[in-house]
Amino acid sequence: MRANVIGAGLAGCEAAWQLANAGINVRLFEMKPIKYSPAHKYQGFAELVCSNSLKAERLGSAAGMLKQEMRMFGSLIMQCADMSRVSAGGALAVDRVKFSDTVTEKIKSHELIECVNREVCEIPDGEYTVIATGPLTSEPLAESIQKMCGEYLYFHDAAAPIVTFDSIDMSKAFLASRYGRGEADYINCPMDKDEYTAFYNALTNAESAELHDFDKEHFARDGFKVYEGCMPIEVLAKRGEDTMRFGPLKPVGLTDPKTGRRPYAAVQLRAENAEKSMYNIVGFQTNLKFPEQKRVFSMIPGLENAEFVRFGVMHRNTFINSPKLLDEHFCMRSNDKIYFAGQITGVEGYTESAASGIFAGLSLAEKLRGREVFSLPDTTMLGSLCRYISSESNADFQPMGSSMGILPPLAQRIRNKQERYEAMAQRGLDDLKRTIDSYSAVR
Repeated sequence: MRANVIGAGLAGCEAAWQLANAGINVRLFEMKPIKYSPAHKYQGFAELVCSNSLKAERLGSAAGMLKQEMRMFGSLIMQCADMSRVSAGGALAVDRVKFSDTVTEKIKSHELIECVNREVCEIPDGEYTVIATGPLTSEPLAESIQKMCGEYLYFHDAAAPIVTFDSIDMSKAFLASRYGRGEADYINCPMDKDEYTAFYNALTNAESAELHDFDKEHFARDGFKVYEGCMPIEVLAKRGEDTMRFGPLKPVGLTDPKTGRRPYAAVQLRAENAEKSMYNIVGFQTNLKFPEQKRVFSMIPGLENAEFVRFGVMHRNTFINSPKLLDEHFCMRSNDKIYFAGQITGVEGYTESAASGIFAGLSLAEKLRGREVFSLPDTTMLGSLCRYISSESNADFQPMGSSMGILPPLAQRIRNKQERYEAMAQRGLDDLKRTIDSYSAVR
């Protein structure tokens, strides 16, 4: 039995590790050091391009919960992170060179993993393969993926912020669709003229995030004309004070039930998931710094205390429309020999990418061994991410990182947020332990 893994980043290394530890021979393809992406500089595997932090360790956080789940699966990335950690308070941060070197050494010393240093330009035909090439997939392979996926491959990430429903002040907002058409599908946050003017001034003077050099090159080459339909809200606002009122904040077709009149402007939020526990702010793609997003968007009536599941982003990011293409095991619905893992699936973040590699590798290993492919409880962080990227009801798919907001609520409500999060994390870990104990393949 043999499987290919394309890409030796966090997800690819985890997928190869899980497959090899299940007794599967693995060919791990990595184009470095023969060829580098615009972001990569170091020849080792699992190179951390941006921060050297893998975020919080405390259990009552999304990042901490996901790390603990990964450790329960024997995560290679967590082992190597623990071996190369540096002081970072409550976060898990690493010496990025030592971390990469440790991962590389462990992968190369595994007797069932063959490392092949060359660029893969086409998806191997008829072979079991995990594609884990990340958000900067090389152009030849991206073209091959696009041929297989059709229209469902994207080359930029322009995402609006997402907030939890429970954190929206519905005494200020109201449910309605324009002109009363269909169901009341949108949450509407009305603004009077003074509120709108204050919001406009804050937005147009807010500080934007610095783009990476490879993002600058991408935007300089293609320009914002490519992204006119998902232009950053702050760029749109700078075209004129009333521009937003004729765009995403237009109030036409809406009546505020509290005043009986059309508002001066209205911010709309649309459900992000079938459970309607998360809502995205419609038309609010943005490149503002995260603290600025929190400050400025909290000026919107009803969002003063909003809990952000994800902040808006605007950068180059090759990812597939996973809900149309993948099942919960990261396997293509139309080709059961092809799996995807990592950021190309639409999971965001270091640990999220690695965790997806774990489950893609485990799922493929189970299939190759002729065993039942297991599912993860949706009470787990990884299980919720699997459900998010594979839910066919996710019509407007955008990448997502781990967040307590994507987990199902507790049966009994706990008011204290930290206590609630700790209870949700413990519930998920207990459910995961029961699942692991049920399958000998992951004992």
